[in-house]
Amino acid sequence: MRLEGKVAVITGAGQGIGEAAALLMAEEGARVVVSDVNESTGESVAGRIRDAGGEATFVRADVSRLEDVKGLMAAAKDAFGRIDVMHNNAGVHETNFTGEAQSTELDEEIWDKVVAINLKGVWMCSKYAAPVMAEGGGGSIVNAASIGGMVGYPMGGAYGPSKAGVIQLSRVMAIELAPQGIRVNSYAPGNTDTPMVQKYYASGSPEEQDMVKQQLLGTHLIPRMPQPREVANLVLFLASDESSMCTGSNFVVDMGTTAWRGMRS
Repeated sequence: MRLEGKVAVITGAGQGIGEAAALLMAEEGARVVVSDVNESTGESVAGRIRDAGGEATFVRADVSRLEDVKGLMAAAKDAFGRIDVMHNNAGVHETNFTGEAQSTELDEEIWDKVVAINLKGVWMCSKYAAPVMAEGGGGSIVNAASIGGMVGYPMGGAYGPSKAGVIQLSRVMAIELAPQGIRVNSYAPGNTDTPMVQKYYASGSPEEQDMVKQQLLGTHLIPRMPQPREVANLVLFLASDESSMCTGSNFVVDMGTTAWRGMRS
């Protein structure tokens, strides 16, 4: 098993890619600290891991709050004695909070909230996980970016810059943490079948929902919607020793979206 004996901390692990990564890492032998702001979904994921014979604990943490972040790392060390993998997955989009998401309409409070979770949260979790990882001889930090941090699109004025920041922060921390044996990489998913994407076609008539789905799929060279576990496979690779030569890189996993300038009609 690729993560045998390792301890993984995963934020935003109550659903979507975080959930898939938690389950997959547990299957590969990791003891998993499941973290989320949603206690119900987070506890459920940790319970599924334990029911399958793995080891997991749930820790509620808001990654935008310093005391929560410090508490998360302390809880991980108390539970399992070390941290080998820090998967910074927690993230939000401005459309989670408002329908007025154009950059010129966006409320300052929402901008601050998105950046605090998506970028500041990654920095704080990495900052406070790193000393614990170094005590154990090193490890791997895997940060969730997005192709929204690589190309522009409407109503992403806070999300896009925050994810671009994650890519650059990963490079900087890779340089700084290399002497401690800690690798830092980011990955940039495109449209994936997660709650964040599903909300765009969760309402309206069946015809309207189908139209939105086709618009999303139209940007893919591989014309289907990938599942969270497919992205989690990349996360697992970056977390494991199989990626021992990889640090300071951003890995795109987007069904070919950023490879062309088009939309299939």
